Amino acid sequence: MSKLKIKQLIEDRLGESGMVETGIRGVQLFRVTQGMRCAPAVYEPTVVAIVNGAKEAILDGKSYVYDSSQYMCCAMSMPVEAGTPTSSPDNPLLGVYISLDTRVMTELAIEMESAAGAIRKPKEGPLPEGIALAHWDDDFTEALLRLVQLGNNPADTAILGDSRLREVYYAILKGEAGDSARRAFGVGNEIARSIAYLSSNLDESVTIDDMASQARMSRAVFHRKFKQATTMSPIQFVKSMRLNNAAMKIAGGLTVNEAAMEVGYLSSSQFSREFKRMYGKSPKQWSQSMRLPEGVTMPASPFFN
Repeated sequence: MSKLKIKQLIEDRLGESGMVETGIRGVQLFRVTQGMRCAPAVYEPTVVAIVNGAKEAILDGKSYVYDSSQYMCCAMSMPVEAGTPTSSPDNPLLGVYISLDTRVMTELAIEMESAAGAIRKPKEGPLPEGIALAHWDDDFTEALLRLVQLGNNPADTAILGDSRLREVYYAILKGEAGDSARRAFGVGNEIARSIAYLSSNLDESVTIDDMASQARMSRAVFHRKFKQATTMSPIQFVKSMRLNNAAMKIAGGLTVNEAAMEVGYLSSSQFSREFKRMYGKSPKQWSQSMRLPEGVTMPASPFFN
């Protein structure tokens, strides 16, 4: 019943395809009516809860399809291919997009670790992956409904928005995606910290040794733990982050040379070779193939690239 109420609230706010701000920082409602095949994108730390339709993300060949039965939690910046292949005017994609605030998530994750006493070090063993799908449990569903309901009253939104959002964050950390989120934001978040460093320095020559240093690990240990968390080797990950960001920039109107320089390539010819090797098309060919039919628009958000 609560999920149906969330769906109704989104339909009431969004009669056409697009995204709308809720008045709560980092929280948006969306409606997509145009099917889009998967294309290069970068997921930042987010939670996406869908109440109608389905969305797909592909990470290193593994497909994550999420719909109204599971929400998606991306705890670290991840290079993916993403799309809305089943969306249509008769079956629109409807949902809530929540950007995860690093400071608040970190505070909550550490509070949860210390609630029963001293802060515990993370357990040894494989790291949970950076993208996780989680079933809607009662705590998450009710917290999300209370958050979305605030959009009907500006005063309530201004006064209660942060606390309602914090409640949603807490439900995420307790839910099925909690292991992934706690390892990204709480104690033992070394891999997430190295990825954040890379993301903020894409235009520079960041090396694997630089990233290992950020994680305070030897190169060998870093390589092993990084692959556990992301499914990719650090070298693969860095290249995917650079090329996916570049693909998004080209789709946004930058020239091939401009996009290459903004993601740290000094040689446009090397960039074009690596781009074609990864996507099977030159940057120019890819840009042309991604053009939407005349009159069709998509919401202006990296989420839909």
